Amino acid sequence: MTEVIADSARAAQLRGRLTDELVNKGTIVSKEVEAAFRTVPRHLFAPGATLEESYAQDTVRTKRDEHGITISSISAPWLQAMMLEQVGLCPGMRVLEIGSGGYNAALMAELVGADGEVTTVDIDPEVVDRARSCLTEAGYSRVNVVLADAEEGVPKHARYDRIIVTVGAWDIPPAWVDQLTEGGTLTVPVRMRSLTRSITFEHAGDQLVSRSAEVCGFVTMQGAGAHTERLLLLRGEEIGLRFDDGFPADPDLLDGALDTTRVDVWTGVVIERMVPFDTLQLWLATALDGYCRISVDPELDTGLVSPITRRSNDAAVDGGSFAYLTARRLDESMAEFGVHAFGPGAATLAEAMAEQVRVWDRDHRGGPGPRIVVYPAGTPDEQLPDGRAIDKRHVRITISWPSADLPAAGHGARRERHRAR
Repeated sequence: MTEVIADSARAAQLRGRLTDELVNKGTIVSKEVEAAFRTVPRHLFAPGATLEESYAQDTVRTKRDEHGITISSISAPWLQAMMLEQVGLCPGMRVLEIGSGGYNAALMAELVGADGEVTTVDIDPEVVDRARSCLTEAGYSRVNVVLADAEEGVPKHARYDRIIVTVGAWDIPPAWVDQLTEGGTLTVPVRMRSLTRSITFEHAGDQLVSRSAEVCGFVTMQGAGAHTERLLLLRGEEIGLRFDDGFPADPDLLDGALDTTRVDVWTGVVIERMVPFDTLQLWLATALDGYCRISVDPELDTGLVSPITRRSNDAAVDGGSFAYLTARRLDESMAEFGVHAFGPGAATLAEAMAEQVRVWDRDHRGGPGPRIVVYPAGTPDEQLPDGRAIDKRHVRITISWPSADLPAAGHGARRERHRAR
């Protein structure tokens, strides 16, 4: 009993410290979300983790597949807090969470109160059983825990004032929209050209218009909504190019690209080190037809390519050439964006990408950010705004850029995790 009391006191101390950090960093801004974080015992939803691990500013991985890839987790506290602030839950609301784990549902139950209702759904029986057990142990047995493929939502408990998706989604099924109440919102980490943003959408006729957008990362959707990026490996497995769409028609053209001399172009665009450059990725994904992501295996890295980050970095392909974003230090506090490129058309592609960095710097850096709108699949091109149209199975997503003196529809991406080196 003494050990139990000691653990409980230590958990409360760690929970308070974690919440203080989130408040001090500005991630938690409302008293309601703060109170929920101070109340819900996060460690009860992380079986097998120590108290310190449960209350760290990190993801707690609860299940991996046969390849060791995380398929279920308790998201990092900053991400959960950010999304809850983004969603804006109030007492009495009915809310659906797609992608279960238990902890986030408990936080939402605190926010909607006894007069509200929380439903959480997951496709994995093991995850559902664990969520139900943890919620009961923590005192939140009133949460509806459902085993289902969420492609069809959860009609039994609909309609919902808020739907929050806590897995990475590639598409937006009609059921998610149909099960919202009038005036309800959908918050979903949607993947667009390999970039994921947590976007809160509201209705505007037959469209969904972004009200806020935040940088995020989640485990990917399973079931009917799953969509796998295509990977193109270069130099054995040292370098990978990932495509969400627009996979090269003839990828063999890139076979000899790395045998050419690397072309380096420096943009003249300077950024203070450790300062976010959050809209640059989305601008490049909008402006470049061959946009993709480049990654380098750290165990096989020969130093041939030097992107800003080896894990995932902006890149573009054109025929037998590819280019990618990099940066160089100018002094202890400043860095300059540049582009490296390989292949027979490296010089042209590198300059084209560098010019788009300059355009971003001139027209969109520090501006309102993009307007992201979801249209039904089949909407004719002439009915779409200027910008990039991204075709999914159920919808067409457009990314357009208002001029710097005009407001975007609720852009809020100000938490970019990619930094200049």
